[in-house]
Amino acid sequence: MKIKRLFLSVLLPCILFAGPLSAADLFDKDEPVQAGINVFDVSAVFADIYQKLDTVSWGGKNINFAIESLEKISPNAHIAATDDRVVLVWKDSIIANYPRPSAGNWDGFGQITTALVLKFRALIPELEKASESEMYQTVVDALIRGLDENGRYIYSKQAEVLEDGRILTSVGLEGIRDTRGNFRVQGVYKDSSADVAGVKSGDLIKTINSINISDMNDADINSMFSGFNSGTLKLKLLTPSGEKSVVLRRATIVLADADVIHRTGIGETPSILEIVVHRVTDGSVSIINEALAKYNDVSGIVLDLRSATGDDESAAAKLSGLFLGQVPVMRIIETSKSEVEVVPGGKAVTDAPVVVLVSNTTSGTAEAVASAFYENGRGILIGTPTSGNARIATKIDLNNGGALELLNKSIKTGQGNDIDGRGIFPLVCLSNIRSDSQQGAFFLNVINGDFRAKDFNKNMDVSIDEIRKGCPVITSGEDEDYLSQAVSVKILTDQKIYNKLMNEL
Repeated sequence: MKIKRLFLSVLLPCILFAGPLSAADLFDKDEPVQAGINVFDVSAVFADIYQKLDTVSWGGKNINFAIESLEKISPNAHIAATDDRVVLVWKDSIIANYPRPSAGNWDGFGQITTALVLKFRALIPELEKASESEMYQTVVDALIRGLDENGRYIYSKQAEVLEDGRILTSVGLEGIRDTRGNFRVQGVYKDSSADVAGVKSGDLIKTINSINISDMNDADINSMFSGFNSGTLKLKLLTPSGEKSVVLRRATIVLADADVIHRTGIGETPSILEIVVHRVTDGSVSIINEALAKYNDVSGIVLDLRSATGDDESAAAKLSGLFLGQVPVMRIIETSKSEVEVVPGGKAVTDAPVVVLVSNTTSGTAEAVASAFYENGRGILIGTPTSGNARIATKIDLNNGGALELLNKSIKTGQGNDIDGRGIFPLVCLSNIRSDSQQGAFFLNVINGDFRAKDFNKNMDVSIDEIRKGCPVITSGEDEDYLSQAVSVKILTDQKIYNKLMNEL
């Protein structure tokens, strides 16, 4: 409101007495390069973005909203886009005032956006030093996230392959900066350069290539650890055993979309197939299909969706179809009146009992997969409530080789119940089983017929917050792994317990 009032009180009188300007007049064709960028090439990219976005639903948001979203680049910036003007205020000073192009003048909107970017580059040192790809990433991410907080900009098809193809060029470690400014290793990719060098979770990184971590920002650190090219880094670490120096090289790491563990039975102990899904894709479907064919005599299957995500409805249908056959898996909602039912095309390839693990990080189409098992009485859901972030992306290819991704399609269950904003709830809440004695009591109750399963998926009147409060997130990953494995194995190896829980569905 402050910027609106400023606009009306200061600029409106000027507009009344000033002749209209054409957006095409913003740049001189004889000087295409300004501040290190070709303004006409950049304008063409933004024009293409706006034109392509005009073909999808923005949830009631218009191009003014998109332009105003650029203020997310800096807390010092405030942008007002009206039917007549586009105004940029930096702190308390107006530093740009452009006539708004007419509707459909995408080149005009592209030039105004480029002009705003030039202003930002002159005021923000990090953006001024940024490469072209980094500049687009920053600016377009701000624009897209204003329309869809979960949306993103993919700079190039190569970047899309690296991200969505589960291929990563990296030294193989992830970390986070603590409140003291230290950078601590949080995880290491198996068989990566960091793994081979003996880097462990918890190690502190003091220097990279002799530069103190305190003198580097997070963007600098991340760009050193991963990227499109190989490179060598010299790290000095502070470990529990003392200071350690390692040399790491960025290399290609292939991340599987699913992992399979076959637990062979000994004697009368049944064999169990554990399938851990990281991302619901055609790749994970292929891995799972191959595992089901190879281990077709297992007594039970643990389908671990605790960290699974996905935005491909076709892959989710295929994955579900391996276990359920031709039943409705989900419904896709793009508008309030349009629902598309998604049904697998093939028959189920296994009828083995299934336990499905879910958690607060189960999201996207993985939530639809979990709901399909529940609604069709095909598996027992255990764990904690899913994220309730069940959306599917619309991908828009751009002329510069990049793409936009908007999560503008929500998902319902195959029977038409809401998932997005609600989530899927397990029949067995693991966060209420915190000790061996509690586990023993739980199993004893089930065997004696006293276990009172809570199926909140059917009770739409109960508050979502109350359900999540009663079955909270497990904060210790070690506890969650232990409980998930112990409870899953017990359910799958005791037919009495499995049948008892199936009857609760």
